[in-house]
Amino acid sequence: MCHSVDALPPAAPVVTGEVAEHGPLELTAADGNRFRAYRAVPGVPNGRSVLLLPDTRGLHPFYEALARRFAEAGFNTLVMDYYGRSAGTGARDDSFDEMAHLERLEPAHVETDAAAAVAALRRWDAGPVFSVGFCLGGGTSWRLAAAGLGLAGAVGFYGPPRFFGDRTAELSAPLLMLLAGDDAVTTQEEFDALAAGFDEAGKEYEMHVYPGAPHSFFDAAYAEWTEACADAWHRILDFTRRHGDARTS
Repeated sequence: MCHSVDALPPAAPVVTGEVAEHGPLELTAADGNRFRAYRAVPGVPNGRSVLLLPDTRGLHPFYEALARRFAEAGFNTLVMDYYGRSAGTGARDDSFDEMAHLERLEPAHVETDAAAAVAALRRWDAGPVFSVGFCLGGGTSWRLAAAGLGLAGAVGFYGPPRFFGDRTAELSAPLLMLLAGDDAVTTQEEFDALAAGFDEAGKEYEMHVYPGAPHSFFDAAYAEWTEACADAWHRILDFTRRHGDARTS
């Protein structure tokens, strides 16, 4: 089960300032596709940007709230939607059938749209850009590190390896894998096989498993996983700081 539209993300443990501005917008990819997005601008920028990649429902309120959380922590943040080609850019309600649109989603189209999103982030802030994704977005985030977008790093929460595909050889940025120990969507053996491929290819990655945590544990409603959420936040902040500094040094 991915994040519901009425879920709320856990607050960032480090807040550098308020959100200077936020709201929806539309972006246009190189092939002319228009897709929904949401931007959150930090009041006190840390010099790094984040492209947020949502779960199978695409852009919905959980990720808008999470974008504001990242902005509070200093990140120039943009969430992109996946379904501009099949669902358009209009508002969606609970009747939205994401699985019907997921079946039509092509990785190459996601990468084309992500390139437009990254370009927009760079127009607003020239600093390093990271991708951070959840479920479908988690695997997609890692995949984008092999898409030639010049990312400084890619973070993924419980991303099924099938969404990463066979892109290990092309990886050009470090990965952070934040995994649920009791993931009903993906077995630990699948993640271990993915990591073994990274090891064999000599790719840089960090993998942390939260024992017993369910898929989509990164949710403020899960009081029993508060510590795991805080730890995941700290790992993201540390990962982006280290690899962001490496890009600018």
